[in-house]
Amino acid sequence: MKKKIIIPIVILVALLIAGLVYLAQNLSQQKKKNEDMKQLAEMDKKEMENEYQGFANQYSEMKTQISNDSIVAQLTKEQERTQGLLNELKKVKSDDAREITRLKRELATVRAVLRNYVFEIDSLNSLNQNLVKENSRVKGQYQEATRQIEGLNTEKASLSEKVAIAAQLDAIDINLSLKDKHGKNTKNIKKAKTLQVDFSIAKNVTASNGMRTLYVRVTSPTGTVLGDGGTFNYENRNLECTMKKTVEYGGKQTGVATYWGIDQALVNGTYNVSIFADNEMIGSRSFTIN
Repeated sequence: MKKKIIIPIVILVALLIAGLVYLAQNLSQQKKKNEDMKQLAEMDKKEMENEYQGFANQYSEMKTQISNDSIVAQLTKEQERTQGLLNELKKVKSDDAREITRLKRELATVRAVLRNYVFEIDSLNSLNQNLVKENSRVKGQYQEATRQIEGLNTEKASLSEKVAIAAQLDAIDINLSLKDKHGKNTKNIKKAKTLQVDFSIAKNVTASNGMRTLYVRVTSPTGTVLGDGGTFNYENRNLECTMKKTVEYGGKQTGVATYWGIDQALVNGTYNVSIFADNEMIGSRSFTIN
């Protein structure tokens, strides 16, 4: 009788023990599964935080690559929004599925907005590079044009100088002679009453036509200027002249005769004759009187 009672009890105990073992194993597996899920949730949350932080950093970097104030303001606004969502995420527990899901959706939006700004800034940078290249090309053309203009100005100045030189009058066939009281040539310095200087203005088609005042300056062997024909300007100085004469010049060879009534004693020696016009010395020659 006792044996019949003991056997069911043993079986019941065995079943109970087996059930407890099975339950313990299930609980252990469930606990491990829960821990794994918690760890995955933590890893997922950490990955989201890293993405948010990376996006915020990208916004900061993009602001340094562009000078458009309007776009910089928009980037700043998006960066602040991204940073705010990151701060929210850091406060949320990893097992708060509802908040984690919401912040994942926000993360996708941030990613899409950031991508659009990347495309926009790349386009602007490409446009700026093209503008820089175009500006460089135009600047190069401007510099080349400036060099050509400077070259032309130099050539023009050189040509103008050559024309000015070519347009200068030229006194040729200069001759000095002494005249006695009858107007005849004499070599006797003591009998001379008039000193005559003859010359011609050479033919010059580039010189301007019109009235020209010619100044004749005769210096004695002692270096003094003969006569008192007034003064004229030459190289920013006022020089005395022996005589002057105004003639009409039309580009053709023109003869000129000037006279000075001798009013002082002359001495033998070399006399220098210089002729001036238009603030230039246009001819000179030396003569020896014995």
